[in-house]
Amino acid sequence: MKAFVFTLVLGYYLNLGVIGNKYSRTVNEPKKDSGDDRSVDFRIAKLNQVWEKALRLQLAPVKQAELHSDLKIQEKDELHWKKLKAEGVDEDGEKEAKLRRNFNVILTKYGLDGKKDTRNLESNFLKDHDNTDTNMFDDPRLDKLWSKAKTSGKFSEEELQNLNREFQHHKDKVQEYNIVMETVSRTEDVFKNVISPSEMEIKEHVLHEKHSELKEKLRNINQGFERLRKISHHGFDVDSEFKEPRVAELWDMAKEGNFTDDELESFKEELRHFETKVEKHKHYQEQLELSHQKLKHVEALGDKEHMVRNKEKYTKLAEKTREMGYKMKKHMQDLTSRLAREALQHNEL
Repeated sequence: MKAFVFTLVLGYYLNLGVIGNKYSRTVNEPKKDSGDDRSVDFRIAKLNQVWEKALRLQLAPVKQAELHSDLKIQEKDELHWKKLKAEGVDEDGEKEAKLRRNFNVILTKYGLDGKKDTRNLESNFLKDHDNTDTNMFDDPRLDKLWSKAKTSGKFSEEELQNLNREFQHHKDKVQEYNIVMETVSRTEDVFKNVISPSEMEIKEHVLHEKHSELKEKLRNINQGFERLRKISHHGFDVDSEFKEPRVAELWDMAKEGNFTDDELESFKEELRHFETKVEKHKHYQEQLELSHQKLKHVEALGDKEHMVRNKEKYTKLAEKTREMGYKMKKHMQDLTSRLAREALQHNEL
């Protein structure tokens, strides 16, 4: 069984093109790229490989910035796991398995998993809601709701953009659920060969964790769809505490938790600060898209002086957008973890 597990782990890293210790100084120390003098962005080799692939594919600027932020979160989590493992934590490998699932979610989300991807990687962030593709959300129910909302006359241009982000957020959650479900299915297939009693205990524990995660994700998806259905039919609630979909979702989760009134009020205040951070990040995304369009226009004109100036401005905006995206996603991760711990304590009572 040990040889089998070793083979699986070795195969995982070989598939990513990473041979040797992925956390070694040689592999992960930041260095200059011999091709264009770019600094290596990540301390983990496989994350740099993903980023370089994204640059080669020329993902749209906002998607590039989002990917960079997601990879930075993945890097933080993997380096933290490395410390835990050195301390003897994660003996059953569940935290490592979750990191692999998160990594697979990133690859799939940005079309970097090697599978045929028919999505338009150059989609315009500012005009995504104008997409007339009847399968834009890969879910007939979502596509039908979106079509009705667009033609209902209930929403202003800004509200349609907000609603589109809600739909995209829901699509991402469904995609993540499908990846976890696929991972669970593969794990169950592997464990069919387990026969020793001690290994059976590990099997049951790991599968229980995975099924619990699936159950929670599915519950969250169903609640999210019901929220989208209500908004699509009745419009946005003018009395709603929060406008941003991710923040509104966190607030709904908090209200279902076991918080005292004072704790809930304190959490609401923190969510207000978080929503400001989300809106600021969205503003920078819009500015980045506009800057990219202007840069392409100047390049087409062949004006070298303006091209240099616009390139500098675009590069600074891209760096700022990535930085803000990382901070926003980390804050989101912290808030979600707090709510998950609260829910766990509530269930244990």
